[in-house]
Amino acid sequence: MKRKAPSVALIGTGRMAYHLGHALLRAGVELKGLCGRDQGKVDALAAELGCMPYLLPRVPGADLLLLAVSDDAVRTVARQLPKGGHVVAHCSGAQGHAILGRAPHRGVLWPIKSLSPGKPADLSRVPLVVDANDEQARTVLLDVARSISGKVVEMPLEKRRTVHLAAVLASNFPVFLLREAGRLLEQEGLSPELLTPLWKAMSAKVAEVGPEQALTGPARRGDLDTIKRHLERLEEEGDLRRAYALLSELILKAYHPRKRGITDL
Repeated sequence: MKRKAPSVALIGTGRMAYHLGHALLRAGVELKGLCGRDQGKVDALAAELGCMPYLLPRVPGADLLLLAVSDDAVRTVARQLPKGGHVVAHCSGAQGHAILGRAPHRGVLWPIKSLSPGKPADLSRVPLVVDANDEQARTVLLDVARSISGKVVEMPLEKRRTVHLAAVLASNFPVFLLREAGRLLEQEGLSPELLTPLWKAMSAKVAEVGPEQALTGPARRGDLDTIKRHLERLEEEGDLRRAYALLSELILKAYHPRKRGITDL
């Protein structure tokens, strides 16, 4: 017989709380309540999740008090939580569980996914990272994580920080570069949506064959003349020009180490 998942009191009203709250609901995890510091936001999200709203420092009794708040707020919010035999955990990939203070049973539940505004994310295949300071916290967090996702991994802080860094490189930076690419098109009266099919196709290709085989472009081909023309067009975009040059240099070193570099153009 399948063991019932621990109950959860969710703390936070932002993107992480929104997506995790819906994921917990879909998994059939009992949500004892939604807690936060802004009454309006707490009431709105609690109503959407179908649970009771609580204004901190009021927190309902639950097996797990899950802090789905910003990294900077974890320590402050943790200090307001009641003491007891429950588990306290946060959702940050870059922070250890020591930031939760003197809570006897503490840990981390971190989804390796960028959680943006929009419809609730499907976390059933998203890697969920668990870390805990003792066996009680470990058991509770693994039970909750496995209720949400089929991909659960235990990972200590230093390895988690490496994954967090890698996630920024793989996710945040490309999205910002897409924003900048769209801005360049808009300056010429062109629609950024021209890049959407390219973005989707490249993402699918990377998932299919991996970045090594999916990478294309002038630097990958060693096409220095095209790179030079691109740098000339970016003459008035100093920061973006430097980013383009550095990324192209990295690609050239990886695939064409004998070719002269960007600094020679």
